[in-house]
Formats: sequence, structure tokens, C-alpha cells
Amino acid sequence: MKHIGILAHSFEGAALCFRTACLEGVRRLGAHMHPEITMTCSPMALVLDAWERGDNEELRAFFMKDGEKLAAAGADFFACPDNTAHIALESPGEAFPLPGLHIGEVVAEQAQRDGRRKVGILGTKYTMNGPVYPGALGRRGIDWAVPDEADRKIVDDIIFNELCLGTFTDESRDAYVRIIDKLKADGCDAVALVCTEIPLLITQDVSPLPILDSTRLLAAAAVEVATGDRPMPQWRGGPVAS
Repeated sequence: MKHIGILAHSFEGAALCFRTACLEGVRRLGAHMHPEITMTCSPMALVLDAWERGDNEELRAFFMKDGEKLAAAGADFFACPDNTAHIALESPGEAFPLPGLHIGEVVAEQAQRDGRRKVGILGTKYTMNGPVYPGALGRRGIDWAVPDEADRKIVDDIIFNELCLGTFTDESRDAYVRIIDKLKADGCDAVALVCTEIPLLITQDVSPLPILDSTRLLAAAAVEVATGDRPMPQWRGGPVAS
């Protein structure tokens, strides 16, 4: 089996990805069995200013260091359970030392398999305003939508002030459900939960739309790669080929 490297950025989503990968291993391989997994998680606080400045070069260098740690630990490929991080990972620069499984591509592939025509995007302000999901969905001919500006602020504030810090409240869940309802009214036939913490708050039983759970989809895809049921990724950062 291949050795999975988890390149974490926000710890709650990364922890869910790690746990899901282990459980997926058990489901596929039997009790107490899963691929080898190494995770690195440098503190997000070190680069929050870089995110505000839009300094993809500094952010990419930050992630490169963790990629090098995973390569040194013997990982065969990496999975980054942080959608926003992919903005910097997609930016031009030196190739990463090991190939990466692109979370946006994994989510968009599932949307395509499900026959989705228009997908709502819920994530950080960087992800909702950024190029990763318009690119991944657009390459498959899938339309997309984001909440309006006021709702984008609500979604982003809850992520950074609550979800990433391990706080999950009914009030915030209700706010997200209202926003998903608006995306449904806008013609979306699914919602992509593309901050990896959101699936800890929003589950299919409360969502007005079918969900695309980026965290669990990435974890399952990583196990598929590790067990040989999915090809090894070729992407090493930089723009994704059309």
C-alpha cells in the first residue's frame, strides 16, 4: 500500500480527514487495518496575515516546508484537507516534492458522477471568492454559485471564529441552513461544503440540498490511491491542467 501524507492547515478538518481515512481503511481492508498515514500541521496563525495580503508566494513556501516533511517521512503522495490552501497550492512555483491529490478535483468529480448541474459553494471568503472551485467545476461544465456578500461574511465568520476553533452551535447551523436554502432557490442542485470543518456542522439530514462533503471525499479518495483503486496523482502544485 501507498503511504498517505496529510498536509494539514486547519486542525479540525484535518483531524476529520485523518479519522475518516482510517475508518475507510477499516471498511475496505478489515478491522484495525488502514494505510500508513503521516500528518503535518503547522499553525495557521503563522500565515493569517499572508492570507489577508493575498501573498500566495509566502503561503506556498509555508506549505512547501510541510510537503518536504511528508516526503522525508516516506509519504508517497499528499492530500491537503484545506480547500482555501489550494488557492496558494495552485499558484505558480517550484514543484512539490511529492504529488498531491487535489481536493477541488475530487469534489468536482463527485459532482459530475452525481449529474449535478449547478453547485453552491460554501467555504471561507477566500474560497468562495477564489478560483479553485470555478475552475474545478467549470472544467466539467458544471455551473456554480456563492452566497451574497452578507451571507458570505456570515459563513466566513463562523468558520474562523467557531468551526476552526472547535465550536459548533445550533445557531450557526441554523444560519448555514438558511443560506443553503437560498442557494437552492437560486437553482443549485447540490451544495459543496468546501471548508473542511463545515461537515462537522452541516450533515445531510439537516441540509436543504444534497451535500458534497469535501473532507470525507478527499479521505476516501486518498485511501483509494493508497490501495491501488485510484491512480497515483500527478499534480505537484501549480495550475491544474484543463
